[in-house]
Amino acid sequence: MQNILDKIDWQKVNGLLPVIVQENSTNEVLMMAFMDEKALELTLKTKKAHYFSRTKQRIWEKGESSGNYQIVKDLFIDCDNDTILIKVEQMGGVACHTGRKSCFFTKLESDEVVSEPKEEATKNYSVLDKLYHELMERKNADPKTSYTASLLHKGENSYLKKIVEEAGEFCFAIKDDDKKEIVYEAADLVYHCLIPLIDKNIHPDQIKDELKRRFGMSGIEEKNSRNK
Repeated sequence: MQNILDKIDWQKVNGLLPVIVQENSTNEVLMMAFMDEKALELTLKTKKAHYFSRTKQRIWEKGESSGNYQIVKDLFIDCDNDTILIKVEQMGGVACHTGRKSCFFTKLESDEVVSEPKEEATKNYSVLDKLYHELMERKNADPKTSYTASLLHKGENSYLKKIVEEAGEFCFAIKDDDKKEIVYEAADLVYHCLIPLIDKNIHPDQIKDELKRRFGMSGIEEKNSRNK
């Protein structure tokens, strides 16, 4: 284990090693991801693929949400010692969060989608996670046909104004004591709050992790800690 780790110049790759993932039985390219040193150590130790998520800012085990784990069969390092290729047995036959076998399903020049997702493959994802990824896909869509793309295209002032507007409508719904309207406006507010997270490449899991960090800490204690 130590030999392969010693070959990698982590400073050269800024601490994140590009990883190409192939299906062991067919050599089909399934995805591309990144590993930091700890994720690679976990992968070598457990023989299950672990990656470092740049949006979640943490190590994640492939399949931890979906159940579509990757069993590592072989690892290769390239001639420059700055990229690795891993061959895996893809459990569930799905590597992509969209429910497709491979993350590479859209032709660049024609925008043609060459494979359809398996709906059952995403059933274990949370609603928030599904929504985040769906909105990420719309990030570069045509602003004329996608509301999400139009908000992002117009820039920060536009989507921040919408957050203030939706927060106001949420507050009015509470004042009116209309439970149905409160839920409706809260959903609108959550959606519009996801837009800047998408723009800044911040996954909602980072918000969840921050909330978890505050468990067992009083609100006064948490606020005082910000001033230190």
